[in-house]
Amino acid sequence: MATDNLSAVLYGINDLRLEQAPLPGEPGPNEVILESHTVGICGSDIHFLTEGRIGPFVLKDPIILGHESAATVVKVGPGVNNFKPGDRVAVEPQIPCRVCDPCKYGRYNMCPDTKFFATPPYNGSLTRYYAHAADFCFKLPDHVSYEEAALMEPLAVAIQASRRADIKIGDSVLIVGAGPIGMASVLVAKAFGASKVLVTDINARRVEDAQKLGAEFSYVLPRGADAEESANKINELMGGAPDVTLECTGAGPAVSLAIYAAKMGGVVCLVGMGSVPATVPLTYAITKELTLQTSLRYANCYPLALSLIADGKVDPKPMITHRFPLEKALDAFECVKRGDGVKVMIKCKE
Repeated sequence: MATDNLSAVLYGINDLRLEQAPLPGEPGPNEVILESHTVGICGSDIHFLTEGRIGPFVLKDPIILGHESAATVVKVGPGVNNFKPGDRVAVEPQIPCRVCDPCKYGRYNMCPDTKFFATPPYNGSLTRYYAHAADFCFKLPDHVSYEEAALMEPLAVAIQASRRADIKIGDSVLIVGAGPIGMASVLVAKAFGASKVLVTDINARRVEDAQKLGAEFSYVLPRGADAEESANKINELMGGAPDVTLECTGAGPAVSLAIYAAKMGGVVCLVGMGSVPATVPLTYAITKELTLQTSLRYANCYPLALSLIADGKVDPKPMITHRFPLEKALDAFECVKRGDGVKVMIKCKE
């Protein structure tokens, strides 16, 4: 293992530094030492960079960013029999406690003691080397690339949301927000059997890109537009109100739009996490008898994400717009902050 452990360390708001971090020691039981290969920049990384927090998660001490991860196994610890050095893996970026009630009934995404990458106080994967739990690594078939493996993380978010919303064959689906999670949701909704999908956002270019991933309809939201009027226009385009709406921004006006657009008795799943409290028309949700669902990260979704990619059921690669080496990580984050990229990949190793 090399001595270089260059890492992207966030010290505070807009204070991201490239510096050497301590190398991991010997792997413990059920641990592997990983060499990072490809890491995608997520919207949550940008929230921490520009605001220092996401909801209840507040940056207090420096952390290494990055959680959309693909890597190579370099060492295995005692009891690890399913990996060997040189194996290529997708990395599910969390380690739950495995003993609390949520963990025991299979919803480990709600574990109060989860160590989730790049969420204070835990480090992420924008580093050369790090240790991780072997049972949260997934070996890649030879034909699945490191970039596709890193894209499994936003796909897992979309899978969790689609499961929570119970998308079924033939459903019509509205996706509010055409960022990476919205785009991944287009792919997953179609893979789950949605008959028609409409994606909407205020960013015309992203809406166009999302439609290319398989959405039948698109609608560019005028900035400052009335949410109820926009919902009516969306319903007209879709030929009726959607069975399921996935709200992928967390912004109050977008949540309102989702509620206004939903059909009577429909499902609205809140996927995006906003940074401030939102005022939304709950009276409309009640009078429509909507099912309001929420979705947090993912649990038991990585196997399906890998299967969808490996079997050619989804192709997330068109989401990638930019690539940077780790040495240019600061430039990569500036690219995302400017809104130039959709999914920006950082190469920790070429």
